[in-house]
Amino acid sequence: MKIALYDYWRSSASFRVRIALYLAGLEFKTIPVDLLNKDNLNEEYLALNPQGLVPTLLIDDQVLTQSLAIIEYLDETGRLNILPENPVERLRVKTLSFAIAMEIHPVCNLSVATYAVEASDKKITMNHWMEKFVSKGLLAVEKLLAHPQTGTFCHGDQITMADICLVPQVYNANRWNIPLDDYPRIRSIVENLTVIEAFSKASPEEAQKLKGN
Repeated sequence: MKIALYDYWRSSASFRVRIALYLAGLEFKTIPVDLLNKDNLNEEYLALNPQGLVPTLLIDDQVLTQSLAIIEYLDETGRLNILPENPVERLRVKTLSFAIAMEIHPVCNLSVATYAVEASDKKITMNHWMEKFVSKGLLAVEKLLAHPQTGTFCHGDQITMADICLVPQVYNANRWNIPLDDYPRIRSIVENLTVIEAFSKASPEEAQKLKGN
């Protein structure tokens, strides 16, 4: 089986998929897509991924896009075990995952934030935009984690899709110097996760070293 990941090292969505691949123990080749150079908008890449987004994962001849869909595919094909069998527990994990990946991430996507700054004639700064929406989103996640099923990780003591979403989002918060003092549950969970090899190995710093491996 040949696996290739079209990846931008600092992309939160790419970070999620790297974590999932390492958790699954799958070897993969990295093909860098430099978003700053707009590599994602060239004709060749758009033929592969019409949205012009990262990541794109190739498994043999199959093209997979959208990070959560990829992660769920890896789970459903038996390569991961990050979604509970119980429907209620599965719903909770997806709720946490979506609260991060579908609520915080899209509005803080660099292209969206850049447009907001430029459209405001720079009355809005990038840092102000990021702090406003990341802080608001993380506060909601912190409240969702005030739940008896929260444990070492987001849902009990087993890694789930929610954890795979949380670590990249907190990395992004740190990148923009957003204080995390008001999110003790989030900080504790992330501390527990970042010592796990799959998470540390998938970090943007490690991914940058492996560009084009």
